[in-house]
Amino acid sequence: MVNCRRGEVEAEFDGKSYTLCMTLGALAELEAAFGDEDMLALATRFERGRLSAVDLQKIIAAGLSGGGHVVTVEDVGRMRADGGAAGFVDVVARLLNVTFGGPEGSEDQLAKGDGSSVLEDGSARPFPGMT
Repeated sequence: MVNCRRGEVEAEFDGKSYTLCMTLGALAELEAAFGDEDMLALATRFERGRLSAVDLQKIIAAGLSGGGHVVTVEDVGRMRADGGAAGFVDVVARLLNVTFGGPEGSEDQLAKGDGSSVLEDGSARPFPGMT
């Protein structure tokens, strides 16, 4: 069971359940991968909400690594998620929300991936910091 207070989220790739977590090491991995000089620059990048497929791969690979799984960015690129590309976006949105702070009181729902990353109007919940 995931612990959202520790920044963990649950995701299913290729029919297998994984725990993802943005540990300090995973965040350092992302700083290096994106060429950002500090965590504020990294958070600012994510707040823009414009992430490429390669960005998603890097974030998911770092989260999987932080969750104790040995995977590469290339491994993530070969994985499949329910919902296709939208499924990967959902995982990243939930992971960034529990890592950098998201909607108050909804962390448990976000971590479980039970659809709470979708707003009442049916649109996707924005990445942290977006309105």
